[in-house]
Amino acid sequence: MPDLGKYAVEVGLAYGLSGVLILGLVALSVLRAGRVRRQLERVEARRHG
Repeated sequence: MPDLGKYAVEVGLAYGLSGVLILGLVALSVLRAGRVRRQLERVEARRHG
C-alpha cells in the first residue's frame, strides 16, 4: 500500500464510497433481473397457456 500522506483519509473514503455504490448497482441489477424473469415467465405462460 503506497503512503498517501495527508490524503489517506480522502482516498480511503473515495474507495469506500465507490465500493458501496458498485455493490448497490450490482444489488439493483440482480433484483431487477429477478423481476424481469418473473414477468417474462408470466407472459410466456399466457402465450402457451
